[in-house]
Amino acid sequence: MALVKQKIVAASGILTTALVWGLMWYPFRSLNERGVSVAMTSLAVYSIATLLGVTLFFQLYRRQFRFQPVLLALLAAFGWCNFSYTWAVAEGPVMRVLLLFYLSPLWVALLSWLFLKERLTRSGWLVVAMSLAGCFIFIYKPGMLSGGELLSTRYEWLALSGGMAFACGNVISRAAKSLPVPVKSATIWLGVALMGAISLGSQGQLSQMLAIPADSWLLLGILGVTLLCTSVISQHGVSILPATQAMTLMLMELLFAAISAYLLAGEAMTAREWLGGALIAGASLFSNRMTHPPAKKTLAEAKEA
Repeated sequence: MALVKQKIVAASGILTTALVWGLMWYPFRSLNERGVSVAMTSLAVYSIATLLGVTLFFQLYRRQFRFQPVLLALLAAFGWCNFSYTWAVAEGPVMRVLLLFYLSPLWVALLSWLFLKERLTRSGWLVVAMSLAGCFIFIYKPGMLSGGELLSTRYEWLALSGGMAFACGNVISRAAKSLPVPVKSATIWLGVALMGAISLGSQGQLSQMLAIPADSWLLLGILGVTLLCTSVISQHGVSILPATQAMTLMLMELLFAAISAYLLAGEAMTAREWLGGALIAGASLFSNRMTHPPAKKTLAEAKEA
């Protein structure tokens, strides 16, 4: 009975995380329309999450934190992943951004094969095929096959590159198994904040942070606390539930985003986009069974090595 309750709490946590991320586009877009740019929002929200996280779990960080060069790679990959995603949803249709981002299992498969020497399973080849088919159906535009552009807007490229960065971060994280999860989480938050700071600094706009109105700072603070809480409860959930079940629950983000985009922004998808999106979402369900671990060396090969 205790285990059942534990699993119910874990599932509720992951569903809550999916709900939060399915709605997160709205405050980011609202702040952007009020003059608080995505770079300013990212710097503020993720700085708040980093400071609160390190403060609340200071003893844990003090025991577990050890600098390793791989942290810089994680910082860059996940930093761009989150920054580009929020930039994209502030400019473009929510579901189009999300589904282009959800192509990440395709990139994970390719990167795992290239760098971790993992071999694709039958499910892995199915994921690749479904992802490619869904992507083609989803982004198809009249005239595309006769020389038209695959992706013609900035938010599409941001979403696609964000998914690629997410895949890179996952592969790096898997290769760096010795890093504790809290250390990885703090690195991600700091990475997004740095992306915002770099963007503002390159445009000479860092001083604009001082001009953010008090009511916007209140919303930014709420977002920072929400981000920290969802990070903690989602990590708790994925540590208890099987990977397939956790992924299925996280895919509810797409449903929550589709409903909220329709109700709050009047964004509706066409039948073709629903079909492409269904293939992309379906591919994600099999993403945890995509690869075999690297083949072990035989005794003779080991001796030669």
